[in-house]
Amino acid sequence: MIACWETALIIVHHLENSRSQRVLWLLEELGLPYEVRRYERDAKTMLAPPELKAIHPLGKSPVIEDNGAIVAETGAIFEYILETYAEGRLCAPAGTSEARKLTYWLHYAEGSAMPPLLLKLVFMRVPEGAPGLLRPLIRQVAEKVQQQLINPQLASHLAYWESELAPTGWFVGDALTAADIMMSFPLEAAANRGGAGKSAAVMDFLSRVHARPAYQRALEAGGPYAYA
Repeated sequence: MIACWETALIIVHHLENSRSQRVLWLLEELGLPYEVRRYERDAKTMLAPPELKAIHPLGKSPVIEDNGAIVAETGAIFEYILETYAEGRLCAPAGTSEARKLTYWLHYAEGSAMPPLLLKLVFMRVPEGAPGLLRPLIRQVAEKVQQQLINPQLASHLAYWESELAPTGWFVGDALTAADIMMSFPLEAAANRGGAGKSAAVMDFLSRVHARPAYQRALEAGGPYAYA
């Protein structure tokens, strides 16, 4: 594990079972020194603790600190780290179609891929918090929303990922890039609750990235991670 209190360069405010696991993995792949400040979710609400609001007003993770700069949002963090420290690693040559494609995946992962997965999670949990007498009705409504709205969207995204991964096994080019690291979270979430089990290319991708030494070191640094 690269994390070191004495030589830490980048501070990662890391929330368990969250998007910030990708930031740790990116740093490990690049061999950059960092320090992890770990936060646990509220056991009942599963929300981030209020301590994170002292770092960023929205109180969410990931957030990094680097030489006085505070950067939030995973895509923005990736772009900052790649521009500042990567020296071309895990990237594509500027101005090429591959570079444009990589930028696309950095934004698609949160902008398009995650909303239906988040909706899936919400509607799976809604009946749990409903009053006992209303729970069967609310469960029926929640299941109908999933079947008619959410599941078809997820199926469309899964088919898209399959077609993009099929040629080389990666989202950009024929080797791991930052796009693959960024896309790992929605693919892991889909495998966990979005029906990705029948998507061969997706599951093969996850199997390969989970076996990477840098991914394993990031797990050690970040602690338990349900999607691994």
